[in-house]
Amino acid sequence: MNPTPPFEAQDRPARLTVGVVGAGRVGPALAAALQLAGHRPVAVSGVSDTSVRRAAELLPEVPLVAPAEVLARADLVLLTVPDDALAGLVSGLAETGAVRPGQLLVHTSGRYGTAVLDPATRAGALPLALHPAMTFTGTSVDVQRLAGCSFGVTSPDELRMAAEALVIEMGGEPEWIAESARPLYHAALAIGANHLVTLVAQSMELLHDAGVQAPDRMLGPLLGAALDNALRSGDAALTGPVARGDAGTVAAHVTELRRHAPQSVAGYLAMARTTADRALAHGLLKPELAEDLLEVLADGDDGPGTTPGTPGTSGPDPDAPGHGPGGGDR
Repeated sequence: MNPTPPFEAQDRPARLTVGVVGAGRVGPALAAALQLAGHRPVAVSGVSDTSVRRAAELLPEVPLVAPAEVLARADLVLLTVPDDALAGLVSGLAETGAVRPGQLLVHTSGRYGTAVLDPATRAGALPLALHPAMTFTGTSVDVQRLAGCSFGVTSPDELRMAAEALVIEMGGEPEWIAESARPLYHAALAIGANHLVTLVAQSMELLHDAGVQAPDRMLGPLLGAALDNALRSGDAALTGPVARGDAGTVAAHVTELRRHAPQSVAGYLAMARTTADRALAHGLLKPELAEDLLEVLADGDDGPGTTPGTPGTSGPDPDAPGHGPGGGDR
């Protein structure tokens, strides 16, 4: 006869004690949402001053303790640490005997499914991967934003009901992701959300340099409409000089960016090429216009962009130190 876990999903008590390991932007918000659903946060761990303040604001009167003590006190433990730290944390907790049989162990990494929790699972923990597809500020506004938020969920079959219930109690909608698909799922979200922040911040800086007094006010309606159109229509929503095949306009963009913001050129060219490919495949960009456009984008790698038939204007060397594309972080 197969052994039965101490807590089957259907036998789990309606209200759980909740612990948080890693008081970053995500963990305290999720614990606060679970508290609104009637669960009881009992312990949180955090190291930095910012983490301590965040825990105090979102989980007042919940004691700050070491990670092992969080596991000792809680039925449900949220492991909300950076992706690269998760595997080591789980291994360490399992090796030191901190994991209790029947304890729900939930991580919020988009990259991983439940396999990363295997050391704890072998110690008797019940593993869940619940990743909220949301950007977090680390403030109470995050709790309200969870309403209607999709969660990328991976769990053993016998824990699907428990996973679904927890997501719904936090106000979210479960979206089931296979273990093998987690890295692709997370890459898709990073392209859509993390890179969007970089693009918007870059656009605001350029508008400011162009003399626009309120870049945010100018971009708000435009980006809102573009996002809505993209979500509704996909590639059919593409507009602008690349989708139209306006090679001269794109060349002028590259020239101006080289002059005023050389660090933006590489990103502009990469996105323009991708946009051109998608517009061409979708029938928006006429093949006879695509040739000149792609020639401009290819020339943009090696020198200042030029309108076909006109001389270009020299700008700063894009390969000089300090002119590489900027990086972003989640």
